[in-house]
Amino acid sequence: MERLKQQMEFILEVDKVKNIFRQTYIADGKRKENDAEHSWHLALMAVLLKEYANEEVDLAKVLPMVLVHDLVEIDAGDTYAYDDAGAATKVEREKKAAERIFGLLPEDQGQEMKALWEEFEAYETPEAKFAHMLDNSQPLFLNNATDGKSWAEHGVRKSQIYKRNSRTGEGSREIWEYMQEIVEKHIEKGNIIDDMK
Repeated sequence: MERLKQQMEFILEVDKVKNIFRQTYIADGKRKENDAEHSWHLALMAVLLKEYANEEVDLAKVLPMVLVHDLVEIDAGDTYAYDDAGAATKVEREKKAAERIFGLLPEDQGQEMKALWEEFEAYETPEAKFAHMLDNSQPLFLNNATDGKSWAEHGVRKSQIYKRNSRTGEGSREIWEYMQEIVEKHIEKGNIIDDMK
């Protein structure tokens, strides 16, 4: 029963991820998405877009990876993609959060979940590269669906998008090419500032 109690404590604790709101609007543009919605969306995208991965990926690893990758934000908060000040302390905040949150689980499961999170952060395996591509492309697809709403609000520049996505093509060259087409479309619309002319 002690194992089950620990698992239930973790399950209830991570329910808090539903209250971590991101800067990306959902597709209808009426409100911003939360981390739980984002993670669910990535899991579904992983299943649907697996054929575009540059390398063979194991969905049995990718799915839990994308489901746990943002749990640390329960303690660390969401760091907006283009927030340089927040990015400066992100690693430290998230490592501390990972220790506490995954530490709630029975030791074997806690180590397994933390290892998946660390693998995602390390960005080295085919699964981590694919998961990062999903994590970076999903907000871009939603921004496209909302006619660039969040980009316009934040005055996002092309260089910021390209810097954030400098490795996205490692997960899927085809998806990255598609993302670049979307960026160019929104530069023409005036939703993204072209500072790379």
